[in-house]
Amino acid sequence: MKRKYMNIAMAAVMLLSSVTLLQQARAAANQDNVMTKMADGTVIVNTTTLAKDVKGYSSATPLNIHIKNNKVVKVEALRNRETPKYFAVVKRQVLVKWEGKTVSKARKMKVDTTTGATLSGNAVVENMHRGLDYYTAHK
Repeated sequence: MKRKYMNIAMAAVMLLSSVTLLQQARAAANQDNVMTKMADGTVIVNTTTLAKDVKGYSSATPLNIHIKNNKVVKVEALRNRETPKYFAVVKRQVLVKWEGKTVSKARKMKVDTTTGATLSGNAVVENMHRGLDYYTAHK
């Protein structure tokens, strides 16, 4: 009977240790929720926390910046509360400006945001600057 309780106690200790290790691993993995490396080598930089203070016309304008082989391959607008009609113009005319550019060239670009949604466009540009700067500093 004593051995049975010892086995149960040891199993409980092992379970708690496993849970603690799992929690530590998750915390380490989530420590940098800004950059995610995909299996194909693409790095996605999420600007939600990098530029939460950057506002367009009515909200923050977070982005996912997809970078592969040190080139911007895609810029994706994340959920925001900008006016859909005007932000659609920003998506079509501004987000695509960085695609295909090296990170170094993209960081230096002066992007014209005169689209009828200038505040939103300027916020997207600032998100790009912060995201690309973060990528450069942490790659």
